[in-house]
Amino acid sequence: MKKLLAAVASVAMLGVLFTACSNSNGASSSSSDSSAVSGTVTAAGSSALKPLVDAAKTAFQQKNPDVSITVSAGGSGVGLQQVAAGTVDIGNSDVTAESKLPADQAKTLVDHQVAVVGVAVIASSDVKVASLTSQQLSDIFTGKIKNWSDVGGTNEPITLVTRPSNSGTRALFKQYALNNVEETASSLNTDDSGVLLQDVSGNKGAIGYVALSYLVTSPSVNTIKIDNVAPTLDNIYSGKYKVWGTEHMYTKGEAKSATAAFIKYIQSSDFATRAETLGYGVASKIKVPHTDSSSSASSSAASSASSAASSK
Repeated sequence: MKKLLAAVASVAMLGVLFTACSNSNGASSSSSDSSAVSGTVTAAGSSALKPLVDAAKTAFQQKNPDVSITVSAGGSGVGLQQVAAGTVDIGNSDVTAESKLPADQAKTLVDHQVAVVGVAVIASSDVKVASLTSQQLSDIFTGKIKNWSDVGGTNEPITLVTRPSNSGTRALFKQYALNNVEETASSLNTDDSGVLLQDVSGNKGAIGYVALSYLVTSPSVNTIKIDNVAPTLDNIYSGKYKVWGTEHMYTKGEAKSATAAFIKYIQSSDFATRAETLGYGVASKIKVPHTDSSSSASSSAASSASSAASSK
């Protein structure tokens, strides 16, 4: 009987030890899980960049379910103002902070360059003009040409659909498509690229411009070539298509915690392929940078950032 009781006690002791070890391993696993990225990230600004950030948000949150990310548009200028004021973590912009903010505000921001964006000319489906020269495009958006018949189309009034002055897409279009000529004020105006696309689609004789990302799954409008060059990533990479810029994600000071992890994910080589399927370019593939000094510097820096991301 004594031997039997001793055996039972030994088994019980082993059970206790096994349970303790199991609990210890569970605690260790839980501790490891708690080291995953967590927190909140708020981003606002460029509507041209929003589809990319939205896609990255979905993929990143699948890997990091304890991170909450909110993304809104409003235009590059709005995003830059909000991140400078500290009301959002990230200000998304199609242009540099220096071009939109006072110098003292711009210098508080850190630039994270994440992609290349092309801007395409679009028209409603009834417009059958396949290509416009740079001069014709400038004359249309400055109000000198007001009927499609003047550029080889049917006798139909031209309806302009544009972006507001705080839009980075408008700034890129003005610089590289209109040769820095100001657009006419006589136009429909919207602060969101998605709404602009709908406005062009829904108005006969309409013309406007959007980022290539909005045309990936949008057969409701026609794309117009500029000087017989189509707005494609290959033409941007080769230097044939000139209307493009670098996409920026600005933070006030260095990015931290979940914000830093999210930006790093968007810059990663793993996400680069996904970016191209969404209509965004990879900076390291640009063979012919813009020739103006500010854009060349920006393109060079973006290429360096992309190369660094690819090496990670």
